[in-house]
Amino acid sequence: MKSTRETPPAELSGHEPELSDYQRAMRDRLLAAPAVPAPEPWRPVFANEYGVPVGGLLGVGFASHPENGHDLVMVVSHDGHGLFDAVTGEKIARDRDPDPEDNTPDAVADLTSPGLGPITGSRVRIAGLFGGGLHTTTEDGWTLEVVIPAWPNERILLSIDGGLPHAGPHGEKWWHIFHSNYSTFRAAGFSPSGRTIAVATSSDLTLWTRCTDDRHTDS
Repeated sequence: MKSTRETPPAELSGHEPELSDYQRAMRDRLLAAPAVPAPEPWRPVFANEYGVPVGGLLGVGFASHPENGHDLVMVVSHDGHGLFDAVTGEKIARDRDPDPEDNTPDAVADLTSPGLGPITGSRVRIAGLFGGGLHTTTEDGWTLEVVIPAWPNERILLSIDGGLPHAGPHGEKWWHIFHSNYSTFRAAGFSPSGRTIAVATSSDLTLWTRCTDDRHTDS
């Protein structure tokens, strides 16, 4: 008869390491910063504060329109695939019933999904529930960061000061532009062109855009 032994319960740490004064001050500074509109030259693409609703959103990715050069945002959700023009906000393509082998990006090793509409025939890298990531910086100095000073709600910070620790006042060179306190965070980042910011949650897609010539330069 095969003997069995009970697995002893895992030992719990007596206490979590305390934050240093520096870490506590940084956390408090992030918690004190209210969500504000993104600074110029950024503007929201959608009229609603939380963007456009996309129920069951799993991930997003960027592409470029082959005709007008606009940034495009591909959305993968439980209800299919969609493609948005990141300048106008228009949904320009929709596939409610993608092939089963391409339904979600985790079906392939590189986390891509097939393009649709004007980018049919290409594949788009998707960031979100299954992994992957978007650009966190632009060539002209903007930075996007995801911070969680009060778990589990992510906050999205946009800055032109090089990123954390953001020593200057909130609203001068860094801005808390999105607070994911109502849905599960999926992904955030810039388009490869640096002209679009996307924030995706399990229920919404929020976009900001700027013109090609709106490049940040240090004064």
